[in-house]
Order: sequence, then structure tokens, then C-alpha cells
Amino acid sequence: MDTKAFKRALQKSDNYHRKGFGHQEEVTGVMNSVYQSPLIQQIRENNYTLTRGEVTIRLAQAFGFCWGVERAVAIAYETRQHFPTERIWITNEIIHNPSVNQHIQEMNVEFIPVDEGKKDFEVVQAGDVVILPAFGATVQEMQLLNDKGCTIVDTTCPWVSKVWNSVEKHKKGNYTSIIHGKYKHEETLATSSFAGTYLIVLNMAEAEYVANYILKGGDKAEFMAKFSKAVSSGFDPDRDLEQVGIANQTTMLKSETEQMGKLFERTMMKKYGPAALNQHFLAFNTICDATQERQDAMLDLVEDEVDAIVVIGGYNSSNTTQLQQIAIDRGIPSYHIDSASRILPGNRIEHKPLYQELEIAENWLPPGPLVIGVTSGASTPDKVVEEAIEKIFASKAIALV
Repeated sequence: MDTKAFKRALQKSDNYHRKGFGHQEEVTGVMNSVYQSPLIQQIRENNYTLTRGEVTIRLAQAFGFCWGVERAVAIAYETRQHFPTERIWITNEIIHNPSVNQHIQEMNVEFIPVDEGKKDFEVVQAGDVVILPAFGATVQEMQLLNDKGCTIVDTTCPWVSKVWNSVEKHKKGNYTSIIHGKYKHEETLATSSFAGTYLIVLNMAEAEYVANYILKGGDKAEFMAKFSKAVSSGFDPDRDLEQVGIANQTTMLKSETEQMGKLFERTMMKKYGPAALNQHFLAFNTICDATQERQDAMLDLVEDEVDAIVVIGGYNSSNTTQLQQIAIDRGIPSYHIDSASRILPGNRIEHKPLYQELEIAENWLPPGPLVIGVTSGASTPDKVVEEAIEKIFASKAIALV
């Protein structure tokens, strides 16, 4: 399938919409009332710091809603206003935040049902309106919806689209796309659907395994077993790793994507020589500005003297878990919560350690003066951050009684 030609044809269709519908003013008012926070604005204006009693909150200087997320949510709100009576579906969570997704559902926007891990598009009829979320959708899903005669509202973040353009260039030059990401994540599923030959690697350990295979060869069966769910159909590591291009899930850790790019550049240079590097290695900068800004702000925050860090965001939010990873790498106690309701009575907090199940930490706020660092993922509204900060203050005040 010529994915580039399909996307170009789709974008020319009268049933395809990539921008809002002219209801920006009404939607902005609603979103401000639901998602904005006067307290967070006050903290921003006070050098990102607020002290009450024995607790000082230090906010990261970049956190929360990014432009791409805000745009996607605003278009979803506009879609409901523009199509007041039509059935509206969304192919996945609009963004990875439970409160935002709940608001979307309260507007009578339905999620495509999932049966045994597979989306059931049978419920969608001709004339229905279908929203593609900020992470995008696969080419196959877009084609299916287009064939059904649906109205498609595409809120895909432009940074994600930029990655799609990169893998299209890889495909054109017969380069295998090595995608830094999580093979189950909907953004990576969408990106790989635009690629030709691809291999998805999660981290540097997997990247080093691949680089070593490029240089020295190895057990092909072992390789394929290791990446069985993370490669294109018919992938052959002995054939398909001679020319590689780097791409990424936009929410991955910036420093790791950069390390990965340098690793494969060195690997191809070592194997084929500097003069032939460009024939075997291709890289474009596809690191999202917003993701980078939040990671840089978190790197600054962990340099402060903080007793603990609270990271707020959806548990399935990749960019949020990357922020938590930074705290863990510095040995700072960190607590990933998806809402203020996770801060429980009795100085307890229900949180999600990285790549583990939810657990409850007792006496998480130690006695004495405390400095708590706070940040949030790119899908988290300021209002949710405010609620968590108020709960932290309240928990400490009760603990002192």
C-alpha cells in the first residue's frame, strides 16, 4: 500500500477534517473553566514555589498540557458542538489522562469497544463521526473508516505526523526504520503502519543487542524470538539491518533516543566505513519540543534539594513515566499518581512504581519541613495538579495534629 498517496488523498476528502470548526471562543471558555487553575498560575508567578506550613512545593518549570494535547482536546470539544446530534466515536483515549477522557465521554463521545485486545469497528456506521486521537491512528484504521463513509476528525499531534514523514523517507530509500518506542503503544503502532520494514526497540539494552548483531551476526532464531512482536512482516535481521534509519515514539526519553542514534551511527560507520555511512544510516530530529522541555525541566528539578517528587499523569502515559524515570535515576523517592484521589487519609499514597502494579506507601510524608517536587505529564491539566498539591498540604497539616 502506498501510505503516502493514501494519506494525501484522504486529506483532500470532504469527509476529512484536521482543523477545528470555528467554535474556538466557546471551547476556550469551557476548557479554561474545566482545566485551568488560578493556584497553579500563582505558583508560576512566584518562581514556581509555594510554601504552606512545613511544606514547600517546587513545580517543574515546564509541565502539564502541551500544545498538541490542548489542540486535540479542543478539537474534540469543537466536534461535539459542530455535530450535536451525530454519533461520535474516538478510536482510542484522546490523550492519556483519566479526567480528560471522562469529560470527553460525558459529552456523549463513545470509545471504539475493544474485544480481546482488538478494536471492534463493526459498531461504526456510515455517516458516524470518528475522532482520531492525539497519538494518531494506523493507516489501516484510517482506510477502514474512510471506506465506511465516516466523517474523520484527525487530532493527530503534528510532532507525531513529523515522525510519520521520517519513516516514509526511510521507506523510500529502502532503509529499515528502527523505532525507539513501545511496540504496544498506539503512537508506535501508527508510526510502524507508515513504515516499510521496521524494528521497534524499547531501550538501550535492546539497541545494543541489535548493534552487536549488526557487527558480529548471531543467532537469528534468538533475535526473532526477542523481537517477535516488534518487527514488520517477513523481517530478516541478516538482510534488513544493512541500511537503517532512526525514528521514535515522541514521548520517549530524549537522551535515550539521542544515545540510540549515536550508537547506530557508530555501528554503521564501524561496519561500512565513514565514506559509506550515508548509504547505511539515516536520522532526522523527531524529538518533540514539548516532551524535551518537560524532561529538561525535570532534570533541573532533580538538581534542587527535594525530599520527594510527585509525578502526576495517566498510568499509561509514556511521557509521564519518562519523567518518573529521571527521578528514579537520581535516587529521589518518587510517586506516580494519576489523580489527587490517590493521596489517601492517614499519610498514605497509592502510587505506581515504574513498570509495577499499584501499591500503597505508608507515612510517605516524613516529619519535619519538606520540599516536594511536583511535575506532570503532557496530558495532565493544571486543575489536576492543583488538586494534588492541595491534598499534599492537607495531608501534612493533618499529620501534624
